[in-house]
Amino acid sequence: MIVEIVILAMVAAFLGLRLYSVLGRRAEHDEPPPVNRPVHRPDAPAPTRMPAPRAEVTARPSAPALDRPGFATGAEAGVRAIVTADRKFDVTAFLDGARSAYAMILEAYWRGDKDELAQLCDKDVYDGFVAAIDARAAAGEVLDNRLIRIEQATIDHAELDGATARVRVRFVADIATVTRNADGAVIAGSLDDAIESRDLWTFSREVTSGDPDWLLDETDEG
Repeated sequence: MIVEIVILAMVAAFLGLRLYSVLGRRAEHDEPPPVNRPVHRPDAPAPTRMPAPRAEVTARPSAPALDRPGFATGAEAGVRAIVTADRKFDVTAFLDGARSAYAMILEAYWRGDKDELAQLCDKDVYDGFVAAIDARAAAGEVLDNRLIRIEQATIDHAELDGATARVRVRFVADIATVTRNADGAVIAGSLDDAIESRDLWTFSREVTSGDPDWLLDETDEG
């Protein structure tokens, strides 16, 4: 009897060891792997962040304010002085306006339009045009001229005299000239043959004025 009890006890012990070994290993496999987390310390320095990568941008040198065609080298200092006094002054826009004024003034003079000339010229130039128009009318002559094209318009000289900006423009143009008598007969020139005209016209404007218009204040042959 004692021998049977001892044998049963040994069997129970053996089964217990087997169950422990199986359950113990399964528990080890089912347990999630440990995660290493950094330990935060209040006195630890903040982590350094790398900046996000940026696309490389090639810087373009800014173009000089006056780096453009339209004026002679000797006029640059005067143009810069005018730009400093009047930030709205633009060489290209000015020359576009000068071309238009050149055509308008010539055509007004040819047809004897004193009112339009008064709006585009200062008093001295206006008086000169009026004297020529009156002398032409007294002679019974009429101009029948045509501005064919403006070949060139460049700033030849510029200066700032106090608040007065003065810009001289050299014009090269092709003009067909015809003079008729009181009966309409051609007495000089031809519309079939254009001649080259070279003029130096000086325009002026007060830079402190709210009026953006420039006036023709001097004419010369160029």
